[in-house]
Amino acid sequence: MLPGMPGDLQVGAMVSIIENKNEFYAWLSFMRRYFLVIALGNLVWEALHMPLYTIWYEGTWKQILFAVLHCTGGDILIALASLMLALVVVGNNCWPHKGYRAVAIWAIVFGLAYTVYSEWLNVYWRESWAYADQMPVLPFASFEIALTPLLQWLVIPLASFWWARGRMNKDHA
Repeated sequence: MLPGMPGDLQVGAMVSIIENKNEFYAWLSFMRRYFLVIALGNLVWEALHMPLYTIWYEGTWKQILFAVLHCTGGDILIALASLMLALVVVGNNCWPHKGYRAVAIWAIVFGLAYTVYSEWLNVYWRESWAYADQMPVLPFASFEIALTPLLQWLVIPLASFWWARGRMNKDHA
């Protein structure tokens, strides 16, 4: 017992601490699961859509492997930054239990927005990479953007949010 505090207040304080601890573990559990699916999903995606870039035909296997790992690392950073930005903009103290959908939607929107910018910057401005003829593209403003990176930033984050939330509900029910 805490000195100088009535017993019923101490019980209330302990309940609050326990609830906050459970909230913390729910949050931590979600982040671990989200990160795992983001990392593995993007690694597989990058490897599978590499033949849609010219490096597949012009690069060495070492260059291709480096590109897959480098792009996966970038994808992980984009996903985490998008999630953190969404949490700052629309998150609340009870997340992920409350406000989950809004954070998920905005994280995906931020990831898609960055992807459009990055594709434009790296394909048309810096010329860091190029699309192979097989790459499906969509007209966007005054340029074309590859379809697979857009799908990547829809499919993988959706799967990550879905799996992390589903597991969280089972673990903390």
